[in-house]
Formats: sequence, structure tokens, C-alpha cells
Amino acid sequence: MSDGAAQISEPAVTDTARPRSGRLTFTRLFQQFGTAAIFVLLLVLASTQSDAFLSERNIMNVLRQMSGIGVMAIGMLFVILTRGIDLSVGSIAALGAVSSALLIQEYPLPLALAMSLGIGAACGAISGVFIAFMRLPAFVITLAMMTAARGLALILSNGQPIMPGTKGAPLQAFGTGFTLGFPNPALLMFVLFAVAFVVLNFSRFGRLVKAIGSNEEAVRLSGISVPRYVLSVYVISGILSAIAGILVTARSGVGSASVGVAAELDVIAAVVIGGASLMGGRGGVINTFIGVMILGVIGNIMNLAGVPGYHQQVYLGVIIVAAVVMQHGSQVFRR
Repeated sequence: MSDGAAQISEPAVTDTARPRSGRLTFTRLFQQFGTAAIFVLLLVLASTQSDAFLSERNIMNVLRQMSGIGVMAIGMLFVILTRGIDLSVGSIAALGAVSSALLIQEYPLPLALAMSLGIGAACGAISGVFIAFMRLPAFVITLAMMTAARGLALILSNGQPIMPGTKGAPLQAFGTGFTLGFPNPALLMFVLFAVAFVVLNFSRFGRLVKAIGSNEEAVRLSGISVPRYVLSVYVISGILSAIAGILVTARSGVGSASVGVAAELDVIAAVVIGGASLMGGRGGVINTFIGVMILGVIGNIMNLAGVPGYHQQVYLGVIIVAAVVMQHGSQVFRR
């Protein structure tokens, strides 16, 4: 009798079950490698549209231009993993650009850069305190910080570009120089992505950041100080945004309050295109990097094709919607 019960309880593998398993496997493969496949397809299409696309000069130009967006995207990824959002990254970048240009004139270069990073960290900490400990909406708080940081950058610069002067020559040499055949800003971006990959995948901090986005209540019941970790991701985002602003100053030789206008849209787009879920808990560093490169390649293709800037904004909006729809579709398909 027990043998018969065992035979009844064991599900038979039917023909209808096999296709379902195949669908699930395809969905997992798409979630893991879909962004990379889209990137490769985009490279192939771009190379057929313009002979100049695969030239070394053009590739290095794309890497240099996307270095600031890439650095900010790392911080945005950590924030989004906790089910948050940071709309202030572009304004903090502007504040970092202006403050670095001003401080370099008065202090030694390492100290000036450290102080600029401290300003970015302070901006992130202010937002993080309201969001993590007072439980206020991240959208509203970071929107307020976006306005305040941009206004402070305008006040410090009087609305004028700031020249770092001769003391900023080493920084400008870094921003315009090459190492191992790559632009220095791009190499810094690579290093920061590598560090973020290690932190997110092989550290307790990274695991808890993902866990908070997946199930915050479970993490809290485990005795973990959730607000402290939420605060830390906004501080990280502020520091990385200031680094992005400093890179713009290093590349252009000018600190301007107009740096990073609407950059938060590009940064969020890159992270979402990379497969991160705005609902938190899902996203990866490698896919975020690929998302940054996809965004850079799309912009470069449109520039080479002579597409006007206003039209590019429309196409970018369509791409963001398409990326979110693909994410939602893959989740529904998996369920």
C-alpha cells in the first residue's frame, strides 16, 4: 500500500511539463545574458551603419564621455537595490565640479579633492538620514537635494565657469591623458566597477543591500540595522557623484554648475537597461556596466547619424520604457 502511495505522489513528467521547463530556462538565460546579447547586437548594427564607429578614436571617445555616467550608475545601482532612488546625482556632480575647481586654488590637490568628496558624502548623508531614519519618500527627498545642490553650485560659482588655474594642471593632465591605451577617466570607471563587483558579490554589506531590497522586514527581524545600510548607500551615491563631477572638471579644465543637468535620467536609464529592478533586490554590476555602454553606443550612433539632440531625448525615453516592459514581461513569463 505504501508503495502504491509513493507511486501516486511522484509526479509524472508529461509532454506539457517539458515546454514549461524550457520556458523557465529561457527566462533565466534572458535575465542573465539578455543585456549582453542586446549590447552585442547593437554593436553589430552600429558597425554596419557607420565605418567610423569601430575606429579606435571613436571607441575611446565613447568610453571617456560615459565615464561620469558610469561612475554615477554604480551609486545608483546600490540605491535602487534597496528599493530607493536618487534624483540628486547630477546636481551633486555639479557641486563636486565647482567645489573642486574652487578648492584646488586654495589647497593642495589631494586635500582639495578629498574635501570635494566630503561635500558629496555630506549631500548623500543628508538625504539618507531623512530617507532611512525618518522614513520619508526617497523621490521627494532626493528631488529636494537635487534643487539644493544645484543652487549651491550656482551660488559658489556665481553662475560662471570656474578655472582651477595652474594648480589644477595635474588634474587636467589626468583627465585628458591615457594609460595602457585607455583614457584615464575610463580606467578609473573600470576600477570602480571592479570594486563594486567585489563588494556587491563577496561582502556582507553587498548581500545585505540586496536582501533589504528583496525583503526589508525579514532583514530587520534578523537584528540588522536597516537604516544604517540605507544611509550608507546614499552616502556612496553622493561620493561617486562628486567623483563624476571632478572627472568632468579634469577633462574640460572648467568647473561649471551646468554639469550633470538631467544626468539622473541617463544614470537611471543605464541601470534599468542593465536589468536592475526598480522594486529593489535585483541587479548586477556587470549588467549595469553593459547598460552604461549600451546607452553610450546608442548616443554615439545617433550623433554619427546626425540625429538632433531633441530627437535623441525622445528615443531615450522610448528605450527606457522598452527596458522596463522587457523586465516586467520576463517576470510575468517566469511566473
